[in-house]
Amino acid sequence: AAGCVTRPKETLPAVARSFPAEGLIVQRAVLTARGRQFTLNGYLSLSSTGGKRLVVMENFGSVLADVLVKPDGRVYVMRSSQALRRKWIERYVAADLQCVFGSNWDGKCPGRMLSPTHFVIERFWYKLDLQIVDIKSGPQPAAVFDETVTAAP
Repeated sequence: AAGCVTRPKETLPAVARSFPAEGLIVQRAVLTARGRQFTLNGYLSLSSTGGKRLVVMENFGSVLADVLVKPDGRVYVMRSSQALRRKWIERYVAADLQCVFGSNWDGKCPGRMLSPTHFVIERFWYKLDLQIVDIKSGPQPAAVFDETVTAAP
């Protein structure tokens, strides 16, 4: 059998990651999609009872996505943009968030962990190179995890 050999897709390992149950995580990422690169900043609030709230911003401060993932896995898109539409946030942003920071790992996370603070997610048509810049442990305001509050405090 001659021909090209393709490397099998890697999946993020199911290892215990050292993220606090409650805290704020500051991230920087490079999203490569359709041959173009976009730099992003992310602010992730974690709560053991409230879930995960991720706000993704571009370099000039505009919010591209605001998503809340409850502990039971329900996804609420609090805010979307022209660049990151609601369906894309529901399908990919929330899934990538769960891949890196979720506790219910299901083995469907296409990517690699380069270090405890550096992850690469590779899906069919995009690649997300995510680096954690800062981790601040401590409880976050309850309003951050309330799906009825549309603006992130």
